[in-house]
Amino acid sequence: MSVVQRLFSFGLLCLSIAACSSQPINAPVGTRGTQGTEKPAPVTRQPARSARGHYTVRRGDTLYSIAWQHGLSYRELASLNGIAYPYTIFAGQQLRVRPGPLVVPPSKPAVAKPGPVARPSPTPVPTPQPAPPAQATEQPLPAVVSNWIWPAQGKVLRGFQPDSPGKKGVDIGGRHGQSVMAAADGKVVYSGSGLVGYGRLIIIKHSDSLLSAYGHNSKLLVKEGERVKAGQLIARMGSSGTVGTRLYFEIRKDGKPVNPLRFLPKG
Repeated sequence: MSVVQRLFSFGLLCLSIAACSSQPINAPVGTRGTQGTEKPAPVTRQPARSARGHYTVRRGDTLYSIAWQHGLSYRELASLNGIAYPYTIFAGQQLRVRPGPLVVPPSKPAVAKPGPVARPSPTPVPTPQPAPPAQATEQPLPAVVSNWIWPAQGKVLRGFQPDSPGKKGVDIGGRHGQSVMAAADGKVVYSGSGLVGYGRLIIIKHSDSLLSAYGHNSKLLVKEGERVKAGQLIARMGSSGTVGTRLYFEIRKDGKPVNPLRFLPKG
């Protein structure tokens, strides 16, 4: 091989080495030290919040539970939204939860377009319309509730605190699965776990102004719409939504918390 041929071969070899060194080296995608086993962080569902004085109804809500959550009486909430008995609401509905005027943007007036002149037509004979159905009315509840009993047997762990920013009721201690009873005659208006901080909750309507709530249960034994008697078994005590087994008991009058010990018998 001549000198020229050797130099030419050497040049080709150098070009080949340079080209190989310029190619990128792709590493496998992953996280150091995890070897691809790291799991994504769980998604935490945030409780529904009111935006600008409005609340979006979720599945399982009732007018009573929404009113309870926002410190209103059910009658105030119904009046704010023009809802009549039997207070039917649906998921996705926007409810006003604060008093005040509803601002509606003005609409542009429609401009009439010219069209053909209408010819007179014979006067139509009116079709008889059926009479509107009678409006449903709520079955009356007693105006005065006097037969209050303790909803559970146990020691009062926390008394009524009117200035507390949180829940304003009493905590009654007990054992898991212990009987929880209706504190007075009434109608179940909520039974579920949709109110944050209450766990499995029951709300009973006793009169037009008085409601009672039973929270942190392990099991709910009555459904919405049921009529209950004082002393009737409605739930089993538990620790849902809290730490330690207890019953949270609250009474509201016209939407405002009151001291339950004023209604319950002493001892």
